[in-house]
Formats: sequence, structure tokens, C-alpha cells
Amino acid sequence: MSRIADADAARELAELTAAVRTHVEWLVSSGASGTPRGERGVANARAPEQTHAEPKPVEPVRLEQDARADVPVTVAPVAPVAPVAPSSAPEPRLDEADRQHKLELLAESIKPCTRCALHAGRTQTVFARGTGSSRLCFVGEGPGADEDAQGFPFVGKAGQLLDRMIEAMGFSRDDVYVCNIVKCRPPNNRKPEPEEMAACMPYLKEQLELLAPEVIVALGATAVQGLFGTTEGITRLRGRWKLYAGRIPVMPTFHPAFLLRNPAAKREVWDDLQAVLRQMGRQAPKR
Repeated sequence: MSRIADADAARELAELTAAVRTHVEWLVSSGASGTPRGERGVANARAPEQTHAEPKPVEPVRLEQDARADVPVTVAPVAPVAPVAPSSAPEPRLDEADRQHKLELLAESIKPCTRCALHAGRTQTVFARGTGSSRLCFVGEGPGADEDAQGFPFVGKAGQLLDRMIEAMGFSRDDVYVCNIVKCRPPNNRKPEPEEMAACMPYLKEQLELLAPEVIVALGATAVQGLFGTTEGITRLRGRWKLYAGRIPVMPTFHPAFLLRNPAAKREVWDDLQAVLRQMGRQAPKR
């Protein structure tokens, strides 16, 4: 009888472990941190008679001012945190030619998009730039006036600064994939509304699935909000790894437009980009 009891206990423990892992992977992929107070989550749904202490929930952080605001701020350095290991092996990447073809088809498919009100004021949709052959992807907020006119993201002054950042990391401009949360320019370069981001997110999700990047750099609070649904300020988020879809490390950092107004923050961004290089097993070229 003891062998049967041991087998039942082992089977029940395995089911509990699988349930806990499934719940944690969902939390990670959705950008959630901690569990709600006073509620019993999936981890306790099949708990055995012997009770175990639940993990202490993570306290929610205080919301901070959006770093894209025009008010100058003093940036305190935040030490980069080691990325969480992906919960599953990276998905196999498509053949290069096939991947580029599918991305081109996707770009064509969004040109007539009318999913949100932003389409009414655009000159054209702004899909992406670069091949992504380096396996590095930058995600920004949305196109500005220069991008709306030329049809490519990050081609204005902020884009020129981003190009210098990419070069300092040792990458070619064309080898890095650059895109935005929304594909149409918001009026007066305002922050996209939540419903506008939600309407455009399926396009970005498909881009990232086709691209299968090794690392994503999220430029500014809006990029992190679009990827994870968080409302935390970028000064709290930057330098701290997150996981997109439970498998792709994401480094949040300041938007280049913020750096143009606050040059002192470039040091923090460079720390973040060096952490990205370490994650990719690379080093920045000596300057």
C-alpha cells in the first residue's frame, strides 16, 4: 500500500508542479509581477492535503512620470538585472528568404489598415526598417512627421541618435530590425491611446514571430506598455530584463527622443545596451 500511496503522491506533485509552471509562464509572458493578495491562484488549485507557504507577492511599484515628457528629470542609475531564463527553447527561425518575403507581405497587408482612428491622418503606414539579420530588434512608440513622410521608422533626429547607438554596439544599421508599437503617426506626435495600441499589436506580434529576434530593446515607456501592458514609468523599468512571450529577453531603456532633451541619461542607456551585448555573447568595439 505504501508504494501505491507514494505513486499517488508523486503523480499529484507532478500535476501541481505543471500547474504552477503554466501559471508562472502566463504571468511572465503577460508582463505581470506577483500575484493578487488574498486570492488563491492556479498553484493551489490541486494542492495536496499538506499545505505549503505561498510565495510572498511582489508589492506593486509606484507609478512615475513618463520619461517622454518635456519636463527635464534627474535620472538615477539602475543596475541591470540578469535576464530570466526563457521557459522554452527559442522557436526555429524561418529561412532568410522566406522570412523576408513573409515580412514584405505583412507590410503590404497593413497599408490599407483602418483598424483605428490614426489611419485618418496618416500619409502612409510605417512598417519597419532593417533586415534583422543580427537577431537584434528595437521597438519604439510610433512614427513622427519625418517617418510619416518617408515611410520608415526612426529617420529623424531621434533616429540619427539611434543609428549612432547601433553603431557603437558594433552593428550595421541595416542588420538591426527597427519597428514601432503603432504603424501610423498620432496627431501632433502624441502618445498612442490604449485602443490604438491594441488595434496595432497583432501586426507587431506577427512581425516578432517572423523575425524571432534573440533580444528586443524597448525604447521608452510606450514600447514597454505595448509589449507587456504595464503602466510603470520607464525610470523604474529601464535596465531590468523582462521576457516577451515567455522566451525573448527584453531590455527596456530610454527613447532616443528623451536623450536629445536629457543628454546626461546617455550613460544609463549605454549601460543597458552593454547588457544587451552580454546577453548576445558580444562585446562593444573599442572606441
